[in-house]
Amino acid sequence: MSIIEAIFLGILQGATEFLPVSSSGHLVLVPAFFDITAPDLTLIGLVHLGTLVAVLIYFRRDLWDIVVGVLQGLAQRQPLGTTNARLGWFIVVGCIPAALAGFLLQDFFDSVFSHPNWAAFFLLVTAVLLVVGERMISGKKTFDTMNWLDTIVIGLFQMTALFPGWSRSGSTIVGGLLRGFDRPTAARYSFLLGVPVILGAGLLSLLDIVTAEVMAFSTAVYLSAFLAAAISGYLCIAFLLNWVRSHSLYIFAVYTAVLGGGYLLYSLLA
Repeated sequence: MSIIEAIFLGILQGATEFLPVSSSGHLVLVPAFFDITAPDLTLIGLVHLGTLVAVLIYFRRDLWDIVVGVLQGLAQRQPLGTTNARLGWFIVVGCIPAALAGFLLQDFFDSVFSHPNWAAFFLLVTAVLLVVGERMISGKKTFDTMNWLDTIVIGLFQMTALFPGWSRSGSTIVGGLLRGFDRPTAARYSFLLGVPVILGAGLLSLLDIVTAEVMAFSTAVYLSAFLAAAISGYLCIAFLLNWVRSHSLYIFAVYTAVLGGGYLLYSLLA
């Protein structure tokens, strides 16, 4: 793999991890379509760590306030006494559905990932989901009025993103919209809810890196992919949070529909 390919894959992971277009779908379809050298586990692990660095840096103040809020709540025996304390527990509970499904059905999801056509199909599902979410948007709920049912519903939406092509950020944003959140709050909670997920993936990837006996590519290739993922991830978080303040998600629905439908057509004609 060349450094150019590594940078491309890093940008691809960093951008699609946070934009509602599915990083898993892109990592399955793009190498297959463009015949790019398949990344090894080490490279995959490094681009995931790159996106982890991006989200930790961007939300460092939010995450600090949440951690402090949770610890103070426990110390004062009022674990749900403040908005930040509640938000911390909401994030924990919201990750449970995806964690259980991933653990219990790992072999099933692994088999789905081996078929690019499934990724293309679920990109079409993502497109439909984004349109439905936009059509049903009506609320002005914020973190101050968030409740347990909200976080469970959004957590179930996050669980669906275990399918390749089904966008995690897209599904959780739509879940928030359906629960009455305004678009910026839904997007912000989507990113915060993704922190434990990205952290878990990053730690597993780090384990793969530590236990890898052979490095398939050069240090320059790995470093390029990591930096590209971190920088593009940070920029895309900032872009999406700014975009949803005054724009809809329809553009992402069109993009995922074109990508998924285009690949299915390509696979039929190839």
